[in-house]
Amino acid sequence: MIDKEFAEHFAADWIDSWNQHDLERILLHYTDDFEMSSPRIIVVAGEPSGMLKGKAAIGDYWTKALQLAPNLHFDLVATLVGVNSITLYYNGVRGPSAEVFHFNQDGKVTRAFAHYL
Repeated sequence: MIDKEFAEHFAADWIDSWNQHDLERILLHYTDDFEMSSPRIIVVAGEPSGMLKGKAAIGDYWTKALQLAPNLHFDLVATLVGVNSITLYYNGVRGPSAEVFHFNQDGKVTRAFAHYL
C-alpha cells in the first residue's frame, strides 16, 4: 500500500523533474521496462496504439515532446493515492491533465497512463 508521504514525495519530485526538463531525472522514477499510454504518443511518436514500452522508446518520445514544448511547466493540483498507484492531477501545457502511475514493490513506476482534456 502506498502511503501519503511516499505519494507526496513522488509527486513533488516528478513535477520538479519535468519543470526542470531533466529527462535523466524523470526516467529515474520508472523501471527499465515500464509501459506508457498517452494520446500524445500517437501524435508525437507516431505510434497508433498510443502505447510504448521501455526507457529507450519512452525516453525518445519524451525528448521529442520536450523539444515541441520548450516552455513546458506543470502545476500540481492534487495527489490521489490508491493501493499500489498514484494519480497526479495537474495543469500542464494543454490544460488539466491526470496521470495514473502503478508502482512495484521498490517504489518504481511499472505502468503509467496519461489523460488530457
